[in-house]
Amino acid sequence: MSKASKHGGRGAARLYAVQALYQMELADTPLDAVIKEFRQHRFNAADADLSPHQTDAEVDIEYFEKIMRTLIASQTKIDRLIDAALTSSWQLTRLDSTLRAILRCAVTEILYTKDVPSATLTAQYVDMAHAFFEGAEGGMANAVLDKIAKDIKAEENTPKEIKEEIK
Repeated sequence: MSKASKHGGRGAARLYAVQALYQMELADTPLDAVIKEFRQHRFNAADADLSPHQTDAEVDIEYFEKIMRTLIASQTKIDRLIDAALTSSWQLTRLDSTLRAILRCAVTEILYTKDVPSATLTAQYVDMAHAFFEGAEGGMANAVLDKIAKDIKAEENTPKEIKEEIK
C-alpha cells in the first residue's frame, strides 16, 4: 500500500487530487472535465497506487471533488501562501509540477479542513512527497507546510481588534 493511500478513503482522495491537479496543469484540462474523467475512469479502474486490499470503492470521491473545487476557487490565495513560505531564492513556479500539486492540495486542506489537525495533514502530504521524490523535496514540503500551518494558526488566534488595527 502506498504511503499516500494508507489513510483510507480520504488518503486515496488526496492522492487522486494531486494526480488530477498535475493533469490539469500539464494538459490544461478544465476542472469539470478532470473531475468527470476521474469519476468515470480512474475510480472505476484498477489503480497501481492502491494495494490489492484497498478497492476503488474506498476512495472518498466526494472529498476528492471538495479538495479540487476548493483549491481552484482559492488558488490565488493558496499560491500566495506557498510563495510566502518559500525561501527568497525559490518561487512556486520553479518547483516540479508534482511538488507544486502536493503543496497546493495540502494548503487547501490546511486552510479549509477543520476536522483534521494541520499536523496530520502535513504528515500525510509529506509522506506523499517522499513517495514521489527521493531527494530533498520531502523536507522542503515539510518546511513549507509547517510554516504555513503556523502562520494560519497565528492568524486565527489574533484577536479581531488587533486585525482591524493592522488594516
